[in-house]
Amino acid sequence: MEALVERISEALLAWGPQALGALITLVLGWLLARLARGLVRRGLGRAGVDQILVRFAGTMTYLALLALVVIAALGQLGVNTTSFAAVLAAAGLAVGLAFQDSLSNFSAGVLLMIFRPFGVGDFVEAAGVSGSVEEVQIFTTVLKTPDNKKVIVGNGSILGSSITNYSAYATRRVDMVFGIAYGDDIGLAKATLERILGEDERILAEPEPVVAVLALADSSVNLAVRPWVAKADYWPVFFAVHEKVKTTFDGEGLSIPFPQTDVHLHQRDAA
Repeated sequence: MEALVERISEALLAWGPQALGALITLVLGWLLARLARGLVRRGLGRAGVDQILVRFAGTMTYLALLALVVIAALGQLGVNTTSFAAVLAAAGLAVGLAFQDSLSNFSAGVLLMIFRPFGVGDFVEAAGVSGSVEEVQIFTTVLKTPDNKKVIVGNGSILGSSITNYSAYATRRVDMVFGIAYGDDIGLAKATLERILGEDERILAEPEPVVAVLALADSSVNLAVRPWVAKADYWPVFFAVHEKVKTTFDGEGLSIPFPQTDVHLHQRDAA
């Protein structure tokens, strides 16, 4: 019994200071990791960074510091941390190669949250998809198409393509083209189009709407009509003006030509 107690006493004397140092390192490191997580979250929150990214950055900071604390504690116990760190690095490399596409989407998601080329509710065109942004996540962005479909697009695909944000500015220009016959009065057509635009209260006075001859096409004289509207009025004005032009042109005697093909038959005399 005395021999056992003596061995335990020797072990405590030999390993006690190291174990105590490792325990103190773990406790202090854990407290510092929590403090760093709180500082990162508060700093990013004050900078206006998206809350998803704030929480993720805080958690990653906490886990990274905690891993360093564990390695330092193992070093206090006499463990060869060099080989341990090498194993962790190799494992990290293997995981990175296995999840290369996911990491690409993740890094793109971080950049989208930082630079904010679009926000929730904006109507955008990106990665070949058009729709309203419903949610920007770490790996994907959720879009709702005009026909009410939910499309989930990888952030890497979005950042790797051109992004068109139709909601970025308060106003938009509505580009329309109307054709009249070559025999119609161009002045009357332009005056009629200008009157139609002036009667719609949704069309802005500034910038001034443009009505001008665009092209002398094969079957028609094409007139460009380009009014400016608030972005929410784009499609309502687009549809309303087209309908109004048809009914008004009919009343004014202005025709809207369509492509026609003349077929000439030549009869040959019988031999």
